Formats: sequence, C-alpha cells, structure tokens
Amino acid sequence: MKITHNQIETLFNDFKDKKVLILGDVMVDAYIFGKVDRISPEAPVPVVSVKKRENLLGGAANVALNIRALGAIPVLCSVIGNDIKGDEFTALLQQDGISSDGIIRSPERITTTKFRVIGNNVQILRVDEEMDTDLSQAEEEKLLSGIETILQKHRIAVIILQDYNKGVLTRHVIDEVLSMASELGIPVVVDPKKKNFDVYRNIDLFKPNLKELKEGLKIDAELDELDKIRQAVVDWQTLHSIAVVMVTLSEAGVFIRDISGPEVLEYHIPAHVRNIADVSGAGDTVISVASLCRALKVPVYLTAALSNLAGGLVCEHVGVVPVNREHLFEEAIDMIAEE
Repeated sequence: MKITHNQIETLFNDFKDKKVLILGDVMVDAYIFGKVDRISPEAPVPVVSVKKRENLLGGAANVALNIRALGAIPVLCSVIGNDIKGDEFTALLQQDGISSDGIIRSPERITTTKFRVIGNNVQILRVDEEMDTDLSQAEEEKLLSGIETILQKHRIAVIILQDYNKGVLTRHVIDEVLSMASELGIPVVVDPKKKNFDVYRNIDLFKPNLKELKEGLKIDAELDELDKIRQAVVDWQTLHSIAVVMVTLSEAGVFIRDISGPEVLEYHIPAHVRNIADVSGAGDTVISVASLCRALKVPVYLTAALSNLAGGLVCEHVGVVPVNREHLFEEAIDMIAEE
C-alpha cells in the first residue's frame, strides 16, 4: 500500500488534542541504577553500587504517557492503594501533567510497584510488590461511576483497555465499559492478558503479543510459522467479532488482519533492525499508536506499520520510556512514506 509524506504529516497533526480514555492496571516503575564491578563474597551475585534512583509511571499509566507524547490527551482510569506508593503515583501524574480525576484510591488494595535493579545498563533483578485479586464490588461500582462521569464530560475519541492481570479489569468492569462505549459509538482497543482473553467481543482492535495469543487460546503447539499464527487469528476473530486483530511478533514484526470492510485485509510487517536495549513497555507504545490510528480511521496497513515502528524505537532505551513523537515522525517519513 502506498503511503505519502502528506498522509503521515496529516496523521501526526490529527493526533493533537484527541482525548483517549485509558482503563487498566497502573503501577510505579521504580529503578535503581548503578555500577557493577565485583561479585558479593556472601553469595555469587553482583554487587550494585547505586548511582541513581528513579520512579516512573508504569502499566496503563505508561500508555497515558505515550498518548500524551504523541500530542493527544490521556484520561486515565484505575484503582490504586491508599498507601505511600499511591501518593508517589499521584505525584508522578501531577509531575507529568496527567489528570488523576479517574484514579480511585482504595484502602483495601496496595499500589503495584515493580522494582528494577539496573547494573552497567543491564537489568539484573526485578522485585514486584503487588495485589492481583479482582476489585471488590464496591470498588467496581466506584470505578464505573467515575468512568461514566468522564464519558459524559469529555468527548472521548477512543477507549484503551490495558490489562496486566492485576485485578482492575474484571469481567463486570469490561462488560459495563464495552456497553457504555457501544452506546456512545466510541471505538475500543484492547491489550489483553490470558485471564480475560475470551471476554472481549465486538471491539475495534485486539492486540495480543504472540505469547498472549498462545496462552489466551490455550494452544499447546508452537506458533512458529506465520500460517499457524494467521489461522489462530482467523478462528478467534470470527468467533468474537473483532474488527482488527494485530499480533506483535517481537523481532518478527507484526501481523494484522482487518475484517471490518468489504474485503479482508492482511499484512505481515517485518521489524526494523535495531540495537535493542530493553523491550519493557514496547507493547504500551504499540497500543497507544494503534488506538489513535483507529480513532482517526487510518488504513490498517499504516496503523500496523507506524505502531511497529514506534514499538521498535522505545526498545532502544533502557527502562520503560514513552515514544518520542519527533523521532517517530522522522522515521515514519524515512521508512514508511514512499514519496
């Protein structure tokens, strides 16, 4: 498919000020950066001499950062703990210019925190402090009430459901939000995990990675060939009436299939060769770009190509970082546009 410079320039301009509701599990990404030059005498493990500590927004909040980085306006909805890490999370939102109006604080939960130890630019250890039980009924209703208010107050262009299996996206919450979106004609895109994989029906775009596709469909055989991946997508897409399925394939790129139009469209877009430093957060970037493209009814080929490009760009950095809009634009002009 031929993509012009003008198409890409128009698309990036159209990203600006689109309001995106992001619902899912949020967390604090806590980093300890240091230098390693010896092994501990107590155990065969590296000793990290700490040089810097940093807290960043993670999970669905990283999607919000990517949406903001692309020029759109994120409206983040989730449930966090009424704890010190929750205070840190809301402070980070304020620092990054993201509204906390959709954030519910619960005394029954803790705020998910992922501690990463980075030594000599390599992740050595990760420690997770989390609670992954489903929201209580009272928490569900409070969250849904807040979402309903936001949908009435704001003109939302697209809804992203970002699932990390930490309990915010319960079946009841998913069903209710899909119903609200349907009534208002708002497209919904989903980055799933295996727990609720089969709940999503009649949505606009579904973006599992290869591991999630295999786990979600309970496939024991290896999906090591494109034909096998395609057949799995065909079967699932037809059964659940999903307009577009985009499977991220890591170093093999992305496969996308669109059945929303008069003819079925399928593309496999290879990954670009890069110096990969860290794949953390790449899926958040991919779903962010794809959601804005779907909100703007961008051709499915361009949606996949631009999302693939963006996911690769953030992998060049250590740690979870949002995509750089200017860098993405330059690479899109260079690698996707044909004139």
